[in-house]
Amino acid sequence: MALPAHLTETFMPAEIAFMAEQQLVEIVPRQQLEQLPLIGGTVSRMRPPQRAQVPLWLALLLKRQRRATLVPPDWMASEWLQARLDEEVKTDAEGQPSGFSKLPLRWLEMSDLILDVAEDDIPESNLVKRLLRDLREARQAKARDGLEVLEDRILHLDNLGLMEVNELRPLFAKTMDMLRQLTETKAEDEPADDDLMADAGSQSDDDSD
Repeated sequence: MALPAHLTETFMPAEIAFMAEQQLVEIVPRQQLEQLPLIGGTVSRMRPPQRAQVPLWLALLLKRQRRATLVPPDWMASEWLQARLDEEVKTDAEGQPSGFSKLPLRWLEMSDLILDVAEDDIPESNLVKRLLRDLREARQAKARDGLEVLEDRILHLDNLGLMEVNELRPLFAKTMDMLRQLTETKAEDEPADDDLMADAGSQSDDDSD
């Protein structure tokens, strides 16, 4: 069955979440786990209480099985998120918003996956969830406002995450198409330089007569 046109222009959220599950995170195993060969590489033997790096999907699986505790990424600390939110809402001397604060490429999908399965491993989880929500809303508003101040048909999307770009891509693409059409229409309406010179020459001939 063919997908609707609007879905062929972007990844589906589940596809982006699947890619995020390949990111490495740290866990503390609760029991001894033998070496595990995977397509992406071999996970070394794990012994508690030593930390181990594993793909996120494996960390979530072991967490569900109560065989490991997930170590939250540094960027999911409430202090770190609060600092990024402060940067996000900051304005310059002229009242213009700052650029997007620097966040991990897969911050949205990874935080959703981790909080869904391992919320009890996240210190101040309620505060973290609120800060993540505020960050997302502030960045969405900033991206929408940016469409109103486009210059030279260039969109500055530095530091946007993959899920954010995916969500905004259809809107940006439509806006850019409209700008292109307006530019082409304006170019067609403006007289060419050769026509202006011809008109000027004709006027000079009339004056000499």
